[in-house]
Amino acid sequence: MRNLVKYVGIGLLVMGLAACDNSDSKTPVQGAAAQSNASGQPVSLLDGKLSFSLPADMTDQSGKLGTQANNMHVYSDATGQKAVIVIVGDDTQEDLATLTKRLEEQQRNRDPQLQVVTNKAIEVKGQKLQQLDSIISAKGQTAWSSVVLGKIDNKLLTLQVTLPADNQQQAQTTAENIINTLVVK
Repeated sequence: MRNLVKYVGIGLLVMGLAACDNSDSKTPVQGAAAQSNASGQPVSLLDGKLSFSLPADMTDQSGKLGTQANNMHVYSDATGQKAVIVIVGDDTQEDLATLTKRLEEQQRNRDPQLQVVTNKAIEVKGQKLQQLDSIISAKGQTAWSSVVLGKIDNKLLTLQVTLPADNQQQAQTTAENIINTLVVK
């Protein structure tokens, strides 16, 4: 559980720093961003037991972080403001609702202005998962965060989607589009 918290904390820190970056020098042209989101790219992990699709503007950045472990996969856009982090950790005896509640409490400790949108159980192909959607604030910037927790093959899986929340509805829709492509075998 400590490793899960550590990796999610690292992910939130990276996304918080990216959200605070006011540099627009890498921002893609408006038309290019709209066009790249039209088609998704498939991602398959855990020997094909987990798969999902990403927006076309997101690429694998897993090997580019110095603190990267083999059980963590990072996908982001060119600006680093949109990211999907997948962490495969050790199993735990705690249920998913308890883990998600603890994650919410830890996020609230880092961000007193945290807005929890949903904390709900979801089901993907018969696999029970837990989803926590929230809005994170850091230095005047806001980010949409959707975290999905699940247990697959005696491993604890965490999938976190973090997007700029300048347009909250668009960020929520983009995150849901990624989560809706999840396939668990």
